[in-house]
Amino acid sequence: TVLVNTLRDTGVIDAKLLDARLEAAMEEATAPPGLVLKPLSTHADRVSGGNVLLEITTPRTGGAPRPLTVTLNGRDISPAFKTTSEGTHVGLVTGLSLGRNRVQAQGAPWGVSNAALVVTNYSIAGPIISGPRLQPFICQTEGFKMPDGSVLGPATDADCSVPTRVQYVYMPTGGQAFKPLPDTTSLPAEVATTTTLTGATVAFVVRVETGPMNRGIYQNVILHDPTRDPAPSPYSPPAGWNKRLIAVHGTGCPSGWYRQGGVWGVNPLDAKRLAEGYALFTNTLNHPTNSCNPFLAGETAMMGKEHFIETFGVPLATMSTGVSGGAYTSLQVADAFPGLFDGLLFTATFPDALSIALAGMDARLLTHVFADAEAADLTAAQRVAVSGYAGLQAFVDAAKQSQRTDPVPGRVDLEGYNSAVWHESVPQALRYHPTANPKGARPTVFDVARNIYGVDPTTGFALRPFDNVGVQYGLKALNDGMITPKQFLDLNERIGGFDHDSNYTSARTTGDLSAIKRAYQSGVTLGGGGGLASIPVMDVGRYNELERYHYQWFHFAVRERMRRQNGYADNHVMWRGAVPADRAWALLDAWVTAIATDRSPMSGARKTLKHKPLEAVDGCFSESSGASSAPFFAEPQTFSSRPDSACNKEYPSYSFVRHVAGGPLDGNVLKCQLKPIDGRDYQASFTDAEIGHLRRVFPRGVCDFSKPGVNQVPVVTWASFGPSPDNLVFDVTKQTRQLSRAESR
Repeated sequence: TVLVNTLRDTGVIDAKLLDARLEAAMEEATAPPGLVLKPLSTHADRVSGGNVLLEITTPRTGGAPRPLTVTLNGRDISPAFKTTSEGTHVGLVTGLSLGRNRVQAQGAPWGVSNAALVVTNYSIAGPIISGPRLQPFICQTEGFKMPDGSVLGPATDADCSVPTRVQYVYMPTGGQAFKPLPDTTSLPAEVATTTTLTGATVAFVVRVETGPMNRGIYQNVILHDPTRDPAPSPYSPPAGWNKRLIAVHGTGCPSGWYRQGGVWGVNPLDAKRLAEGYALFTNTLNHPTNSCNPFLAGETAMMGKEHFIETFGVPLATMSTGVSGGAYTSLQVADAFPGLFDGLLFTATFPDALSIALAGMDARLLTHVFADAEAADLTAAQRVAVSGYAGLQAFVDAAKQSQRTDPVPGRVDLEGYNSAVWHESVPQALRYHPTANPKGARPTVFDVARNIYGVDPTTGFALRPFDNVGVQYGLKALNDGMITPKQFLDLNERIGGFDHDSNYTSARTTGDLSAIKRAYQSGVTLGGGGGLASIPVMDVGRYNELERYHYQWFHFAVRERMRRQNGYADNHVMWRGAVPADRAWALLDAWVTAIATDRSPMSGARKTLKHKPLEAVDGCFSESSGASSAPFFAEPQTFSSRPDSACNKEYPSYSFVRHVAGGPLDGNVLKCQLKPIDGRDYQASFTDAEIGHLRRVFPRGVCDFSKPGVNQVPVVTWASFGPSPDNLVFDVTKQTRQLSRAESR
C-alpha cells in the first residue's frame, strides 16, 4: 500500500491508470472460480468433420454440486459427457454446424461461474488453414487398395469423397504378414497373440479404418479385437493400445502436385510397432511424392490426429517418423505446429524440400558455367572445390534436383536431368507448356505452395524465393588457393540466374521479398525455433556423400537451424551408421514417455532436457570393423571431411555450393544482406584491375553472411493462410482477385 501510494503521489504512474489496474487486479483475485471448458482433440478455432472432444473441469470449492448441463447452440447435449476417474467430464460433441458453434456448460457448484466456448467447424474435405484448394486436383480413390485386396472405388464428388470403410487384419501364429479377417464375430484358430509395452496380452488383430480427409485418403490402424473389445470410443479405447500414437509419412517430392495419391509411400501396417501396442495414422497428402506442400501436410496431420482422438481417445504421446521426404515432413510439421508431435525419429534427413531445390539451383548454375568452353581451364579438382561436394558425381546429382523447380517439359540440359516431372495420373491437357498451354498447371515446389509464396500478378505463376544477388561463388576455393582470382571473377561474372520458367539468364536472380518472408513464416523453409525447440529430435541412419543427394550437410543444417534459433540443440541427437532401429525407437519412447508423465509446470523445453536419457548422446555405429554388431562410438557429431574423430574418419561430411560461397552451414539465408567489397575479406591478392572487375561484377556489394538473411523471421506457429481468420498470415485470394481484375481490363 505504501508503494502504491508513493507511486501515485509522486506521479511516477498516472493515478487513473494505476487505479484502473488495481481495480482489475482485485476483481480478478476475488472472482469466483469457474468451470474450465477446453477441447482435447484439436484447437477450438480449427475443428473438422462436425465433431470435437471436449473436457470440462470443475473447481473443487466445497460448494454444493448441481447437475451439469451442457448445450450446443442451445441444444442440450449433457448425455454426451461422462465423468472420468480424475473427476473431469469428457464428451464427444457431434453435429457441429459449419462455422461458429457455441458450447455452454452450466450447473457448477455454488459459487462457481459457468463456462462457454466458441468452436469453429470446417468440412472434413478442408481446407482449414492451407488456403484455397489447389487446382486442378486428380482423385485416385478408384485404384487405392484396401487390406483385403479390394479398392475404395470411384470418388463420389470433386472433394474425392468415398464412404469410410473399416476392415480387420490379423497376424497368424508364426506368420510374417497380415491376413484379412474373414469374420468379425469369431477369430480363426491361427490368430497370434502379442504382449504390448504396457504388459497387455491380446489377440494380434488390427482395426484398419480408411476414408477421405482434406481431399486425401487417411488411414488409422490399432490393435482391436472386434469379438471381445467394445466398439472404439474416446471412453473405451482398445485394450491393446499402449496409449502412444505414431504419425507416419511417405518419401520423395518430385511429381508431388495436383493429385490425391493412390499410395502412402510407407506401410502404416507396421507389424513390429503394432505388436508393441502403438497406433499409427497417415494420409496420402503426408506423402510428398503425392503432395510436395509441407504446410498442407501439417494441416492434414492436424485433422488426422483430431479424428483419431475423437475415435479412440487422447494419446499419452504422439511421435512422428519418416525417411527422406518423411523426415522433412516430420520436422516441418513438428516445428510449425507445436504440440502436434511429442518426439521425432527419422533418417535420410533434409530440413525441407525447398533446401534441396535451392541447393540444386545453385549447383545447376555452376554446371552451366562449367559447360562453357571458355571455362574449360577449370580442372575437375577445381570444379569439385567450387561445388563443395565430395566429387563431380555428387555435385551433378545435386544439380539435377533443380528439376523440381523447372516447369518446362523436355528440357535438354545436363545428362540425367528431368524437367517437369509429372505423375501419369495428371492428364497432358492440364500440364503447363510455355507456348502450347501457358495457363496449365506448373509442376514446381513453388507453384504447389502458391498459397504461401503468393502469385506474380504479371504471369499468374507462384512467386519465387530463390536469390543469388551478391553471392560469391567459389569464395572458399579462392581463399584456399584452389582457384585463381581470374577464375573466381570469370565464374561470378558468368554465373547468371534463372527466369520464372527456369531458363538460364545472364543476370542474377532477385527473389521476391514477400515470398521469402512467408517461406520463413510458414515453415516451408524449416526454421527450427518453433515446436522443435522443446521435443526430442533423433536423426539416425546411414549417409551417402558420393551420389543420390542424401548428403550429410543436410543433417547438420537441421541441427544448426535449431541452434541458431534457440541458442541450443541439446534435444537433437545424431546417430550415424548402421543404427539398430529398435534401439533407437526404444530410446525415443522412453524419453517421450518420461516427458509426458511429468505433470510439473516446467516448460516443455526444460522437461525435454531434464528427462534426456543417458544413452541419448551423439555417436556412430562403425561398419568398418566388419563385426556382425557394429560398435558404437559415443562422441559429438561434427561437420568435417577430415579424419579428426572416429566418426568423421568413417563418415566424412562435405559441403555445398552456397556454403563454399561463404554462406552458413544451416543453408537458410534465402537472400543475403549486402556489404561493400573489402579486399581484407580475401586471402588471394587482387590487382587494381581485378578489384575494379570485382566491383563491376558486384555493383551493389557482396553477401554479408554474418547477418541474418533479408526478411529472415521466425516461423509463425499454428499459422493460417485461409480460410480460417485466426492467426492469418496471408490471403492469396486478394492477389488472385487483383490479377483477375487486371486480366479483365
